[in-house]
Amino acid sequence: MADYKIITESTADLPDELVKKLEIEVIPMEFIFGDHVYHDYPDAREMSSEEFYGRLAGGEMSKTNQVNTITFIEAFEPWLEQGMDVLLIGFSSALSGTHARALEAAAELRAKYPQRKIVTVDTLTATLAQGLLVYYAALKRQAGARIDEAADWVNIHKFKVSMWFTVDDLNHLKRGGRVSSAAALMGTVLGIKPILQITDEGHLVPREKVRGRKQSLDNLVSRLARTVQEPEKQTLFLVHANVPEDAKYVIKQVKSHCKFKDIVVNNLGPVIGTHTGNGALAMFYFAGSRG
Repeated sequence: MADYKIITESTADLPDELVKKLEIEVIPMEFIFGDHVYHDYPDAREMSSEEFYGRLAGGEMSKTNQVNTITFIEAFEPWLEQGMDVLLIGFSSALSGTHARALEAAAELRAKYPQRKIVTVDTLTATLAQGLLVYYAALKRQAGARIDEAADWVNIHKFKVSMWFTVDDLNHLKRGGRVSSAAALMGTVLGIKPILQITDEGHLVPREKVRGRKQSLDNLVSRLARTVQEPEKQTLFLVHANVPEDAKYVIKQVKSHCKFKDIVVNNLGPVIGTHTGNGALAMFYFAGSRG
């Protein structure tokens, strides 16, 4: 097996069992309720998904912190000390300053460990789209791919992953400035649900509006049916914000259109969930482009 460690942030939303199976290191990002800071671990050891979304539904407001330079140094350095190289597959620089802190840490450690490679990849995405890229890079590592080969693969294929999703609560998008207050109010009254995309530049933008929750879920399924490439050769990644029944419905609809090699489902973590609220749902798969 190639001698390097793959590291990512918890914004990748990978299930804990996959993290352990593929020997991925996950840096837990922070989310905050009131004065209490929590860490977003893959095993949800500090707060379950149900509790997090329950507190949002109860009216509490969550905030997030980006990872600082010291945290990245503390994640990278133990592997460098062991004589291993490091590959960071990171959260979108367009959504957070976290990747800039990773670059600072890498520059500092390269001076200290000139014989080691520290490679950073900006995925320009988040949640299980980021997780999908980490997953495939880890499989390539297990198959013997060198660090540069794995990084190059991610940099090429990150623009080939379809990245569409919907949300149920427009107020969280309003807080983030992605919809206006008037649009959020009108959308809530009329049951309008936005269909959003993560662009090639890594931004989250609304692309379409549909009326009703079921129609928004069906919209995602129809997009998949039109655009997915060779599903029998790939793994579908689905993430949801505390709506397991909606996830089951979407998977059933997907299976009526095509057969994937495998399907990975996980809860949307607190860091991204802070900005989407309850009810978000997205699917990620190879489709030739993000559109």
